[in-house]
Amino acid sequence: MGFAIDKLDMWSPDGEFKVDAERTIAYAAATNDPIPAHRDGDLAPPVFAVVPVWDTMALSMASVTPQEYMLQVVHGEQDMRWRRPLKPGDVLTSRAAPIGIHVKPSGTTVVVKMESRDERGELVVEQYSTTFFRGISEGESAGEAPPEHKLSGTVKSSDPVATITQQMDDDQTFRYADASGDRMPIHLDEEVAKSVGLPGIIIHGLCTMAFTSWAAITSVADGDPARLRRLAVRFSRPVLPGREITTRLWEVDERDGLTTYGFETTNPEGNAVVKDGLAEVSA
Repeated sequence: MGFAIDKLDMWSPDGEFKVDAERTIAYAAATNDPIPAHRDGDLAPPVFAVVPVWDTMALSMASVTPQEYMLQVVHGEQDMRWRRPLKPGDVLTSRAAPIGIHVKPSGTTVVVKMESRDERGELVVEQYSTTFFRGISEGESAGEAPPEHKLSGTVKSSDPVATITQQMDDDQTFRYADASGDRMPIHLDEEVAKSVGLPGIIIHGLCTMAFTSWAAITSVADGDPARLRRLAVRFSRPVLPGREITTRLWEVDERDGLTTYGFETTNPEGNAVVKDGLAEVSA
């Protein structure tokens, strides 16, 4: 049995979610976010935008994926684009659709597109999530690829405009699971993680992405979360609890009131855990 390419571009039913200050504050605490507007509940942290669409995203991915492949899944990429920050009191209506299945020698990726709109029907957040099924190379490819955000070697050969080192806590995955609702066992159960070939419990990819979001905001957006308009990452290596990560940002382009930065995040050994990072920051 292969992936169900006949179900591509089928939008899920709308799901409603009210953004609650207690939940956004918990998410900020679970991701060690130091930004006052996030810690105090005035604004939701940027990557919190995945919480309202989590179940819809997972169901859309599962709609094209055979159940027996699910233990082979890891998060490959995430691309988020905000029209404005989410804030407590927002009532969001979200939907998701699988838009691409791409079979490769090393495995298969499934691309899901998500939209979240406010009470006026205006688009607030658009997201693309790419999941990777390790070692599954059966069936046909079809549909769209995720939007491009590759970081060139030429950019990385220059000096970074900012370098930020952050500490993952030993209990990070448990706190993040409570705040986000993502309770996949590879983040919480040592035996399950090792049974699928991982070194042990690993940090949620979106938790790592949340760390890179506040690294970007504090270093190249003058601490103003409303200026972050897009954040895209490719997860390339597991992050382990209790370890440091270091994010380096390079300026890539400036036009139409937006400055684009490329970034890469590495572990203490210098291995990239996030590649092809991209942050767009408004003036």
